[in-house]
Amino acid sequence: MTALTLSTAAVAGLRADAIVIGVAKGSASKPGGPVVAPGAEAVNQAYDGNLAGVLETLGASGAEGEVTKLPAPAGFKAPLVVAVGLGAQPEKDSGYDAEALRKAAGAAARALTGTKKAAFALPLTDAADASAVAEGVLLGAYSFDVYKDKGDPKNGKNGKAPLAEAALLGGKPRDKAYKAAVERAVAVSEELNRARDLVNTPPNDLNPEAFAAVAQAAAKEHGIKVQVLDEKALVKGGYGGILGVGAGSASGPRLVKLSYTSSKAKKHLALVGKGITYDSGGISLKPAGHNETMKCDMSGAAAVFAAVVAAARLGLEVNVTGWLALAENMPSGSATRPGDVLRMYSGKTVEVLNTDAEGRLVLADALWAASEEKPDAIVDVATLTGAMMLALGSRTFGVMANDDGFRAAVHEAAEEAGEPAWPMPLPEHLRKGMESSTADIANMGERMGGGLVAGLFLREFVGEGITWAHLDIAGPAFNEGGPFGYTPKGGTGSAVRTLVRLAERAAAGELS
Repeated sequence: MTALTLSTAAVAGLRADAIVIGVAKGSASKPGGPVVAPGAEAVNQAYDGNLAGVLETLGASGAEGEVTKLPAPAGFKAPLVVAVGLGAQPEKDSGYDAEALRKAAGAAARALTGTKKAAFALPLTDAADASAVAEGVLLGAYSFDVYKDKGDPKNGKNGKAPLAEAALLGGKPRDKAYKAAVERAVAVSEELNRARDLVNTPPNDLNPEAFAAVAQAAAKEHGIKVQVLDEKALVKGGYGGILGVGAGSASGPRLVKLSYTSSKAKKHLALVGKGITYDSGGISLKPAGHNETMKCDMSGAAAVFAAVVAAARLGLEVNVTGWLALAENMPSGSATRPGDVLRMYSGKTVEVLNTDAEGRLVLADALWAASEEKPDAIVDVATLTGAMMLALGSRTFGVMANDDGFRAAVHEAAEEAGEPAWPMPLPEHLRKGMESSTADIANMGERMGGGLVAGLFLREFVGEGITWAHLDIAGPAFNEGGPFGYTPKGGTGSAVRTLVRLAERAAAGELS
């Protein structure tokens, strides 16, 4: 991953391959062409104070994510200036928000693929800004090219390696707050990128057993207690949901429990992740055109895994338990059929009306297992429903909960982390659609409001009196379009930063 340093060096004398500066759009109160952002004063001065005019001549407007390259002025040791758009200029002198800095740094890092060292002279007013720029650089420079021929220039990013080193100018390397902010950014970004790697790994190399092995290795490295339930243990324990989903696959299911504990913890947060390493739909086979990206159906488990490891690396004063419900959903002679009834770990029976509504079945078992430990709160994360994508699009995840205050807290954590999220209801009238004449509940209900129906189903498997929230990340978990900001094509690591922020809030006593 890109190496980060904080630097107080003068930009003109810094040995680097490029200097990154920020440029904003004129605001409503300050209309006009692009505006050079703070941090680039020395560069602007070297252009005789006319850098904005030069950029406008080159077509720059300051729009979010826009990248404009121009030769560095005489006297600078770096040969290139990269101006990246920050979007609208702040109306007040309050500085740029963290997400604007994060996106700009990410766009610049992507544009500098193949570069050894870049100096980032973006606006830094405090340690939080440094953290945002650091995250943007580390996430924007991400590349997944494990399966590509490194010697073929047609592969990868034109055969070029990601940005190797970034110096954050204006940072304070001896300031404890700045150092801590960058260290946090590195830990969270490294684990988020590991989640991206897992999501991007093809399913022939990442089945439930392989995923469990990755979790075991990371747990050993970071002092996290790990327990893996294989098929025999799942049968013995009565985990009918996970076993039912994995019944059609040659790769057996797993339930992985990761436990990070702190001696100073006063709260216990349980995280549950859907980990369908490949989802064919089972007997209710997905239609053509809907299978190609189904390696991403374990994004929830990847997010939970990354968040638990990040919490351990950060030494958060909160106990965090992660539950990874891992299975491969395949059609075969042994697969669960529509009409079958599964007895779940909770003892409740479920009539399976559609085997492609499998995520809620593995989550149900894991939610009940998590509930047995009586945590202060449970949050599950899943690429659960296409209905949520129809409701919120491809960049926003939905938040449902059995407690309005906790739903608001999760939404606030997502906003603080820079992840688009939206609170969703759990309308009681939709529960009736899941009534079954054969079992306690069916795994399908009304078609309209399907994302909410799935949330209501999951609520049935949360222990009494336990606060719970459900994140449906079906939209933002996998980016099928082009990269933007610090978001790459493919796996995104959606919800990792929200879960880490939620754990930080719990450690600080900010969750009731």
